[in-house]
Amino acid sequence: MIRRLVAALCCTLALGATDQAVAQDRVLMQLDWIPTGEHAAYYAGQQRGFWREEGIDISITRGYGSGDTVTKLAAGATQFALADLGAVLAARARQNMPVRAISAVYTHSPHSLFVLRSSGITNFQGLEGRRIAITPGNSHRLYFPEVARRAGTNPDRITWVNTDASAMAAMLIAKRVDAAPFYSLHHYYQNKAARRAGEEIVVLPFVETGFAIYAASLVAHENTIERNPELVQRFLRAAHRSFRWANENQAEACQLHVRSNPEVEQDDCEGSLRAAMTFIFNDHQQQTGMGRFDRERLGFTWRVVAESLQLEQNWDPNQAIDTRFLP
Repeated sequence: MIRRLVAALCCTLALGATDQAVAQDRVLMQLDWIPTGEHAAYYAGQQRGFWREEGIDISITRGYGSGDTVTKLAAGATQFALADLGAVLAARARQNMPVRAISAVYTHSPHSLFVLRSSGITNFQGLEGRRIAITPGNSHRLYFPEVARRAGTNPDRITWVNTDASAMAAMLIAKRVDAAPFYSLHHYYQNKAARRAGEEIVVLPFVETGFAIYAASLVAHENTIERNPELVQRFLRAAHRSFRWANENQAEACQLHVRSNPEVEQDDCEGSLRAAMTFIFNDHQQQTGMGRFDRERLGFTWRVVAESLQLEQNWDPNQAIDTRFLP
């Protein structure tokens, strides 16, 4: 009798486990760009089972820029995405794309200028006459006039040198340009190349001029939000848990990231992840709440995006935000 009861219990547990496995929601999340160390939290959370414990079987795919990621999300190619909030706001304002930011990730933008220490450039003042590398459509170029205005620099007296993204760092190190725009998250591995050439790269963050706008955000399709709000809630719980665990276990998070993305070197991952965490966990995040958007900063973000893209400034950016399901 005991053996029969044990067998029946084991059968029930096995069936329960099978039902649980079947009940897993399959989700595809698209990143904003290639999976560098700044994305380690997502891959670490995936391998640690944080989404699985929320009933989600998640797959993560690379992106080709936030604009492309938002377009694919709107078309239904993916249920969730990581994209720059500016791209989300522009997509809603221009074409009413059915996408909404469901959580802030970077509370301020990593937009920066990289300069060589040997250039003598230490801030955004006095850049008139300097040569700055740029790629077509680069958001740094769109936002720079506001940064220059705040620093007292005339942006019309700067020479922009068009080039390919892969060539910008090499041009800077070879002193063919005086500065190049990058996310500050990429300083560690770019500076490794500079040091091999006997130079050192210095970061000039846009935020130092008071240019504080929201950047990376988690985004969902409106259909997902309306038809499966509980899935959105579970997705966000796993994402925020991944952020916190990766922040507290950065070396291990990068080991898991490199396991999924062997083209990334461990030290490069740690350098990028260390920088990325400062955009997630900071004073603004503590004051506003994890993932939430401060009204004033959101308004300024939209004003800058609207000015740079010549969009209607009176449009309400809250139309592109839905934070009801944050943990």
